Amino acid sequence: MRIGSIEIGAPAVQAALSGYSDWPMRVIAKRLGAPYTLCEVLLDRFVLDQRLQRANRRQLKVTDEEHSVGGQLMGADPEQFGPAAVRLVEAGFDVVDINFGCPVKKVLGRCRGGYLLSTPKTAIEIVSRVRDALPANIPVTVKMRRGLDDSQQSTENFYTIFDGAFEIGAAAVTVHGRTVVQRYDGPSNWDILAQVKRHAGSRTVLGSGDLFSAESCVEMLRHTGVDGVSIARGAIGNPWIFQQVQDALAGRAVRWPGLFEQRDVLAEHFRLSNETYGEKRSCAMLRKFGIKYAQLHPHSAEVKEAFIRVAQPLDWEAVLDRFYAEDLPGQAPAGQGELAECGAGIAEACPDC
Repeated sequence: MRIGSIEIGAPAVQAALSGYSDWPMRVIAKRLGAPYTLCEVLLDRFVLDQRLQRANRRQLKVTDEEHSVGGQLMGADPEQFGPAAVRLVEAGFDVVDINFGCPVKKVLGRCRGGYLLSTPKTAIEIVSRVRDALPANIPVTVKMRRGLDDSQQSTENFYTIFDGAFEIGAAAVTVHGRTVVQRYDGPSNWDILAQVKRHAGSRTVLGSGDLFSAESCVEMLRHTGVDGVSIARGAIGNPWIFQQVQDALAGRAVRWPGLFEQRDVLAEHFRLSNETYGEKRSCAMLRKFGIKYAQLHPHSAEVKEAFIRVAQPLDWEAVLDRFYAEDLPGQAPAGQGELAECGAGIAEACPDC
């Protein structure tokens, strides 16, 4: 798979995950097989606010081993998108992605994210301003849902934006198989993703929605014909999923990491987080990761409870010492493929954006 001038390779990439896909998560995913990752969604005004430079350094952090990596923008004012996109490229991001997909109520109320699917003229202007602001070798991509709702007008708006983005010069579009109004209720509609890909022809389309296992990723690729899959919540706590997809596509058995391998990744994730945020903040931030990693442990419920109680670095180390001292086989998460609760309350946007 390619995104413009960038050769991605394997077709399973890490989506932008608000509140999750920061520098530590992206580095871990990259080391374990993700060919391409996206940072958590950033508001255009935040990226441009000079008063927030110290905070920006953490959210805009990019290191050499990450490439290729994309930065995702969200906002409402087309005029701010171009300068914000330039700032992302200056920070080191290889691709600028535009968020037209977030279904969170407060985001929609501020005319951002999925709201823009109801205003094709504004959405297309945003893509145009970003494309015009960047060098030709920097790909611009778009994240969409399949529409605001199931109305005919919504479908027409979707294709107006979809085709308009490619005509302006977008290198790829990621489409989530639910509507904005649908949020996370019901299954992602892969039949519509197949229709979108047939309409797109040779243009690069990635699919999103209900990708919680290597098997579901392979099934989406085969069922819809999309060029790649964008894994969101399915990558939280399972950074091995990217290699698992590659193994499944090659006909190899999907491997679940043993506890020693899980322990090493957990320890490294905590170390990278400490490097970025400091020990005190890292303990609070990584609880949400720990309870997801726990799903791969044969005693997942007990391990999850232990991670929830982590309050200081010694607690994190104690969980690893107690539950990861024996190299037992890892396991697939119980009920894999079921929808996880949306964590929209933790950040400006939802985890699947």
